[in-house]
Amino acid sequence: MKNSIIKFQVELDEKSLPKSITWDASDKEGEGLEATKSISLNVWDNLNHSTLRIDLWTEEMSVAEMKRFYIDILGGMAQTILNSTSDEYMSEEIKELCDRLVLHINEENKKA
Repeated sequence: MKNSIIKFQVELDEKSLPKSITWDASDKEGEGLEATKSISLNVWDNLNHSTLRIDLWTEEMSVAEMKRFYIDILGGMAQTILNSTSDEYMSEEIKELCDRLVLHINEENKKA
């Protein structure tokens, strides 16, 4: 049986806010720690039948990048729900939400 290891390291400032985030995975391309501006980790809690979330980002992450990050996450969820459950309706609804959010961001950018 193969094991895969994923590691996150978070350096905190004096207020315990993320100053830097690095990650590594045994199956990723390239060697060593890689810097990132944000992570979003979701874990299913079997005991309580709910989702535990960890969302961290550094002050280097812009608002525009954060919005793009979450649209990308939602798009990935749409594909995952389709692959794992074959629920085309749910997948399409999420994709349509992503499309609306992209339009929203584009409109915001025009106003700015």
